[in-house]
Amino acid sequence: MIIDTHSHLYGEEFTSDIDDVLLRARAAGVGKIFLPNINAGTIGPMLTLTRRHPGFLYPMLGLHPEDLGDDWREVLQQMEAQLAAPDHPYIAVGEVGLDYYWDRSRYDEQQEAFAIQVRWAIEYDLPLMIHTRSAHREMIDVLQRVKRESEEGKSVNDPWAGGDQSVNSKSANSNLRGVFHCFGGSETEAEELLSFDGFMLGIGGVLTFKTSPLPEVLRQVVPLSRIVIETDSPYLAPVPYRGKRNESAYIKAVISKLADVYHVGEDKVSEITTQNALQTFPKAS
Repeated sequence: MIIDTHSHLYGEEFTSDIDDVLLRARAAGVGKIFLPNINAGTIGPMLTLTRRHPGFLYPMLGLHPEDLGDDWREVLQQMEAQLAAPDHPYIAVGEVGLDYYWDRSRYDEQQEAFAIQVRWAIEYDLPLMIHTRSAHREMIDVLQRVKRESEEGKSVNDPWAGGDQSVNSKSANSNLRGVFHCFGGSETEAEELLSFDGFMLGIGGVLTFKTSPLPEVLRQVVPLSRIVIETDSPYLAPVPYRGKRNESAYIKAVISKLADVYHVGEDKVSEITTQNALQTFPKAS
């Protein structure tokens, strides 16, 4: 079985042919697809789709850094209320993180929103799906700070905490885990990310791009045991589909390239990355 750990199949790009897209994914050997949320407006379409395909599609809940509006605090309050429900369907907190590529006007607010959602992962014992672009150092700093607060089990009162927050004993004993989505960084950055036990690197279509340095970075410092595979559909389609709408069936191209990078069979890549995904996202097991 193959698991696509990151796909936005609930988007309007798939409205006209989602059933065919899912049939092609199954035919390609994909047994589970994880759907990260983006904002308040995508929750409904995402849940509608996952309810139609139980045991195949799995939802996450989070606010993407590029989707912070003026009402982002209210949006986060509404999202956390869903996570607090004992029967919620979400397998992870995501897609969350930092993105300063296009816009730095909400520099501090992005970090505050990210820290709040990292605390959700600890409080509700869920993995994280972390998006980072042009913000590697800031993301590491936030993650390290929240992790340290949790491990020390101390009360927090700082600009990121949104007021007084006490990390309870359950939180203090919980380990942060998750995926650094769409990794495409250097060897040094990979080593920094892998220093967070319980986290995987999400590898997708960028690996197949002809000018990408990612294959060599993986060979040098990233074991296959720390990788999950993803498409980020409809974005970042792999070669030979580059420039087209991405979909989960195209994950086979990523598997093929990983097999070449690690000099193992494609079946072995599928087996190991599936084990990694189920270990990281136990609610999808």
